[in-house]
Amino acid sequence: QVQLVESGGGLVHSGGSLRLSCAASGRTFSGYAMGWFRQAPGKEREFVAAISRIGVNTYYTDSVKDRFTISRDNAKNTVYLQMNSLQPEDTAAYYCAARASPGLSAIGIYYYRPSDYNYWGQGTQVTVSS
Repeated sequence: QVQLVESGGGLVHSGGSLRLSCAASGRTFSGYAMGWFRQAPGKEREFVAAISRIGVNTYYTDSVKDRFTISRDNAKNTVYLQMNSLQPEDTAAYYCAARASPGLSAIGIYYYRPSDYNYWGQGTQVTVSS
């Protein structure tokens, strides 16, 4: 089992940047594919970015491509989301998620549906003012 704790959210002006971190417990972090999702009030949780077990592959929703970067440091049991050129429409609670992805054949696999993930953090709020 893995526990996830997000940090790094806050209030930023339009065009600003934030870096979110998600710290995972446990000693097998490199065995998990990771993802970031967000949920704005009154809306469904939506996919933002995903990264495979050792960072070989990444995937982004179209609205954040070229602005957001997902990365991971398996030695620190942490996944990051660097967010640049933030816009008011990026305002949401951001959640990281983990899915066990064992085996060599899964080393490059990422997941983008909420139902693909087994573990979730509590979320960190990002608010972008115009």
